[in-house]
Amino acid sequence: MATFASDRYQALMNSPSMRAIHEVVLRVAATDVTVLIWGESGVGKEVVARTLHHRSPRAPGPFVKVNCAALPLELLESELFGHERGAFTGATQRKLGKFEQAHTGTIFLDEISELPLPLQAKLLHVLQDHEFSRLGSQQTVCADVRVVAATNRDLAAYVAQGGFREDLFYRLNVVNIRVPALRERPEEIPILTAHFLALYGRKHGQGPRGVSPATLERFKQYGWPGNVRELENIVQRMVVLGTESVVMELTEPEQRPARSEANGAGVPILDDEAGADDSLGLKELARRAAEGAERRALKRTLERVHWRRVEAAQLLQVSYKTLLEKIKQYELDRPGSP
Repeated sequence: MATFASDRYQALMNSPSMRAIHEVVLRVAATDVTVLIWGESGVGKEVVARTLHHRSPRAPGPFVKVNCAALPLELLESELFGHERGAFTGATQRKLGKFEQAHTGTIFLDEISELPLPLQAKLLHVLQDHEFSRLGSQQTVCADVRVVAATNRDLAAYVAQGGFREDLFYRLNVVNIRVPALRERPEEIPILTAHFLALYGRKHGQGPRGVSPATLERFKQYGWPGNVRELENIVQRMVVLGTESVVMELTEPEQRPARSEANGAGVPILDDEAGADDSLGLKELARRAAEGAERRALKRTLERVHWRRVEAAQLLQVSYKTLLEKIKQYELDRPGSP
């Protein structure tokens, strides 16, 4: 993983803005200051975080990543700080949390803006005192951990909205690194394309290959809403399928067709009366119309809250588990995800 992160990091450092980031990384890596990395999804925030760790004196220690948006509150606290046997139903043995697992190393709190307010208070205490207690225990645990956090939100604005603690924001924002979107650094696109071609060529045994000038030009013109992650995914598909025809998938969001959606079973979802088939019968038409409406509502809500699934579940008044099931049913993918 260290070699992979290093190779990708080197491929990223090919624009003036990214070289400026590299200088900051080199300056702060040797310290223990908390770093907040921000930028759109898929720009390479985790790669920068891993490089900070591997360039630091903590490199021999663990690098532990926590996605703060991936788990509901009741599980996230246990994931971060651990629990004792009997702390809650199903806690059959002691579990060490991510902070303990990261002892002498670095903990990377990805999507920190999704951390629920009750846990924000506990995290603030850890940052201030470097100690915490496992769930179900009064015993204090000391943590020798460097904290690096990342977000795709404007945290200062989120503080003003009441969604994030101001005191925690200032604790995290000791050093602030903004990773620009790929569209702001188009000079990196040919280098990243070559890097991913070589990477996935080796992985899939396809051998070295290049791309045509037309494809490279299309890459340069495209806005890359999914940033580096989207570029990586499209190049991997090119390698696996052995064709550049997949570049036809690259249409800007506002140009993407809205009426040819399908549900998880591959059945067309009707949009009003477009494409309706009178032979289906009223019950089937109603079912498909309901599914289409549900899918669109789910998608709009997820996009509105920037795919913060806990918040989306609350807005839609469903359980977190139900939300995940619906996302899977309708095959909804966060922009830039594989």
